Amino acid sequence: MPTLPPERARLSELEPHRARHMAESFGSDPERYDRARPRYPDAMVRRIVAEIPGTDVLDVGIGTGIAARQFQAVGCRVLGVEVDARMAEWARERGLQVEVAAFEAWDPADRVFDAVVSGQSWHWVDPVAAKAAEALRPGGLLAVFWNAGQPSPDVAEAFSEVSRRVMPGWAASRQSTTAVDGYSALCNRAADGIREVDTFGEPEQWRFDWERPYTRDEWLDQLPTTGLHTQLPPAKLAEALAGVGAAIDAFGGSFTMRYTTLVVTATRTKAA
Repeated sequence: MPTLPPERARLSELEPHRARHMAESFGSDPERYDRARPRYPDAMVRRIVAEIPGTDVLDVGIGTGIAARQFQAVGCRVLGVEVDARMAEWARERGLQVEVAAFEAWDPADRVFDAVVSGQSWHWVDPVAAKAAEALRPGGLLAVFWNAGQPSPDVAEAFSEVSRRVMPGWAASRQSTTAVDGYSALCNRAADGIREVDTFGEPEQWRFDWERPYTRDEWLDQLPTTGLHTQLPPAKLAEALAGVGAAIDAFGGSFTMRYTTLVVTATRTKAA
């Protein structure tokens, strides 16, 4: 049961940004979301900051502020845009500035930024990047990124067996691709959207590989925050958690998740 949104099954057919009901489901438990979701590699944050002309950052889909706090920690001033008022309030209570709006409808009000970033959220907005270009000063950077998690093959098969038992319709619709393959498709789609806006240079794609060990309880804490699981009926969610917990117990009570953080970047050129 990887953290990939279920749209991965038919990325070529579906437009995730139209699935607004799912995009707005993650705020049902912001405390858990903030606690359990993985952070992003420090090397990624440092590289983005090294390539921008200043320290003003706009975080699209800021959520509870996971990525925003990492940019704050290296000296950036961050403003967030978030469609879910529950997540926005959580982030505000922890010192972040957040404006509640869908990014497509958000008004920059003549403000410009050195970077527009989006962690785990860009597929939930219209991928055409004109709004980001409007919010960037010349030389500013658009950087959108996703964590793709892939456990070892034996753990992945054990999790898939639970999916087939608990959610047979969804499991049957999924293609036999890895999480990295699925998120790579999102990256390619994001890059295509950037190319449609002539104020950006050619997009680049970066990759950062890292690992995180999970105990049984840590993974079960995280699982209800992922796309499909936020919408499961309570009984089905409990069944899924019990099955995954038993699978992790069979591996000694813990496992290591191999993460790849995929990033698409593009610089706003001076041309209008």
